[in-house]
Amino acid sequence: MLTHEDVKARAMQTLKWQMANGIQYVRTHVDVSDPTLTALKAMLEVKQEVAPWVDLQIVAFPQEGILSYPNGEALLEEAVRLGADVIGAIPHFEFTREYGVESLHKIFALAQKYDRLIDVHCDEIDDEQSRFVETVAALAHRDGMGARVTASHTTAMHSYNGAYASRLFRLLKMSGINFVANPLVNIHLQGRFDTYPKRRGVTRVKEMLEAGINVCFGHDDVFDPWYPLGTANMLQVLHMGLHVCQLMGYGQINDGLNLITTHSAKTLHLQDYGLSVGHAANLVILPAENGFDAVRRQTPARYSIRHGRVIAETVPSQTTLHLTQPEAVTFKR
Repeated sequence: MLTHEDVKARAMQTLKWQMANGIQYVRTHVDVSDPTLTALKAMLEVKQEVAPWVDLQIVAFPQEGILSYPNGEALLEEAVRLGADVIGAIPHFEFTREYGVESLHKIFALAQKYDRLIDVHCDEIDDEQSRFVETVAALAHRDGMGARVTASHTTAMHSYNGAYASRLFRLLKMSGINFVANPLVNIHLQGRFDTYPKRRGVTRVKEMLEAGINVCFGHDDVFDPWYPLGTANMLQVLHMGLHVCQLMGYGQINDGLNLITTHSAKTLHLQDYGLSVGHAANLVILPAENGFDAVRRQTPARYSIRHGRVIAETVPSQTTLHLTQPEAVTFKR
């Protein structure tokens, strides 16, 4: 049975893993289908407790749907009233396409009523007919909310035909919405209904980058039945993402850190992010020559600095070969 204390303990453990990996900004999706909103109330407490070290955004996520679940709409609004920062939806999981579209109209109205961001679990399915992302983009364009709206997963886009995708990308660019791909989990979960060949099921990251659409990588699940191998290390996410999205040019790899830093900050709608005069002294130091080196060697964060104070450090390890004479191996070229 889910308890307040259990939720907090699990969340704190995961946040400590994230902090140890240099993460200072987190967006978490909290299921608000529970009539008691146990997880949400626990996470709101966690948000306050970790505030000195991590900015935690909480998404009110209706895991079972908004219109397809008893009191789903009321529970979602109550979660927002209690303090959720972001409003979620899962249109492809609603009973019908019509319910899915209506659920999106409702969250846009709710976001404007309470001045909240939007992050939709959108088209996380291999069905090429799941096209709710066009509704998300159209509503964001209509309401001028693109910078505050995110479509997460959009794995169905992997299966769209070229003619439809071409038309869709025009709208996506005009809308200004953000995208999150989750390569560790998407590559594991998608394609399960396929025989062979099996699709990769990761959204069109490469094409979005080429089109100037903001896209970033997320970890999604960290250590659970959907993904049991996570350590909350975003360099692992980036490493996998560059592989499955076929971003293997030197420049693509070297600039890959943007997919887990500046692009992510834009998605989270962070203000005053980055190294500039007047910004908070929040930064991560990697013992690497450049982005390419950091990704290739998967270098742990040497220091994570928050408001000018070191909050996490990793002591460098050393590998020594004992051949004709001891020799240190750094894996550098």
